[in-house]
Amino acid sequence: MNFLLNHTGVLLGIIIAVVVIIILASGYVKAPPDKAYIISGIGKKARVVIGKASIKIPFFERLDKLDLSLMSVDVKTASAVPTADYINIMVDAAVNVKVALDPDGLSLAQQNFLNKDKAYIVGVAREVLEGNMREIVGTMELRDMVSNRQKFADKVKENAAPDLAKMGLDVVSFNVQNFTDSQGVIDNLGIDNISKIQKDASIARAVADRDVAVARANAEKEANDAKVAANLEIATKQNDLAIKQAELKKASDIKKAEADAAYTIQQEEQRKQIEITTANANIARQEKEVELETQKIAIQERRLDAEVRKQAEAKKFEQQQRADADLYTRQKEAEAKKYEDVQNAEAELAVKQKEAEAMYYLAEQSAKATKAQADASRYSAEQSAEGIRAKGYAEAEAVRAKALAEAEGLDKKAEAMQKMQEAAILQMYFEKLPEIAKAVAEPLANIDTITMYGEGNTSKLVSDITASTNQISNGLLDGMGISLKDLMNSLLAGRAIGAGIGAAIPPAQMSDKPDTVDGPAEVKKEPAKEPVTTANPAE
Repeated sequence: MNFLLNHTGVLLGIIIAVVVIIILASGYVKAPPDKAYIISGIGKKARVVIGKASIKIPFFERLDKLDLSLMSVDVKTASAVPTADYINIMVDAAVNVKVALDPDGLSLAQQNFLNKDKAYIVGVAREVLEGNMREIVGTMELRDMVSNRQKFADKVKENAAPDLAKMGLDVVSFNVQNFTDSQGVIDNLGIDNISKIQKDASIARAVADRDVAVARANAEKEANDAKVAANLEIATKQNDLAIKQAELKKASDIKKAEADAAYTIQQEEQRKQIEITTANANIARQEKEVELETQKIAIQERRLDAEVRKQAEAKKFEQQQRADADLYTRQKEAEAKKYEDVQNAEAELAVKQKEAEAMYYLAEQSAKATKAQADASRYSAEQSAEGIRAKGYAEAEAVRAKALAEAEGLDKKAEAMQKMQEAAILQMYFEKLPEIAKAVAEPLANIDTITMYGEGNTSKLVSDITASTNQISNGLLDGMGISLKDLMNSLLAGRAIGAGIGAAIPPAQMSDKPDTVDGPAEVKKEPAKEPVTTANPAE
């Protein structure tokens, strides 16, 4: 009875142990490093297993999974967003997020994304990031965003991090891919740098011209050096080929002589062998004749047989040796001929290869030099066209500025002329009129006597003097661009000048044309023997 009880207890213990092992084996779980296994059910707090193994009690505990791998989120603004300077732009960014590993973040991620796939998590993160990105765009100016993308990315990351942290997500990286706008504002931001870029380009062109000249000189030098080196190498190879051909011919002659000597030696050896064989046969025959005198018939038959067989064998051996020697000689000659042909072909091929390489190198250097010259010519033409255009533009600007300055000066001058007082001009005219009359009459004061013939000559003289005065005064008025009639009419009509000035004007001066007297008049200086009228104009 006790035995039965003991065995029953042992069997029950084994059964219990097997059941426990089965339960433990069915509940064994092993989490990879990029997954979080959450075991919950028994106990106050769920267990989190990451990158290690654990035991889940079947029927009492459950297993849930949370993806910890890096998730890439493509964030784009669905529509244009106005910046702080009211420019509508669209932003494209690439963001990497993942589940936070700290206890609080992991707990929040369990509540929001447990057993969710990556697409769901990425979609939630995209909505949050897009909203924060639109918010930051409205607080920054376009130039700041374009010139400092990292600053924009940091602001969006700082603004979005608290919202994502509430879901149990961390922002690993935030990179702005592109800014775009429909008005081309971003493309026009670089216009301010055009002058600097053109200046740098001009400097670079000058440096390039210098480098091209240096490179052209170096290329010509290298091409000449290569040509000289190629010619020298060809000459060297041709000399080496001639030496090699001579050496090959010498070796061929030596081999041929050795083959001839070997044939002669072999022939002498065969002859010697035949003679020795013949002598041995004779000795054997004589010995047999002495020893077997009683068997002459048999010895005779054997001797005949031996002589015939030995001679045939010797002849056959001789012929075979001659044939072998002839075959050996022909083989050696053929091998020597073949070796000589191979060496000649290899040498010729090497020469042709070197010639081809030299020609290819010369052609390549010539092509490089031609290309460099073409590039230099094209660049020089572009520079010349640019200089002509700049010069024409500068000359046109200078002409325009000069024309504007002259026009402005003429306008000012016209205004000044219009503002001059007509009375002052007339006063100056009448102040100068007596001086003009005096200058006209002064030559006549130097004449002692004037004799006139005909009637009316005296009035003619006065008229000529008056006409001369009028011509001078009219020339003065024409040079000043003034009409005396118009000026007098305006002064008289406007009463700009007193009556004293009007009285001082002679009646003859009120006409633009001087009075004229018809009829010839002759004024000449003669002796005083027949005077008609003597007058002194100065009186």
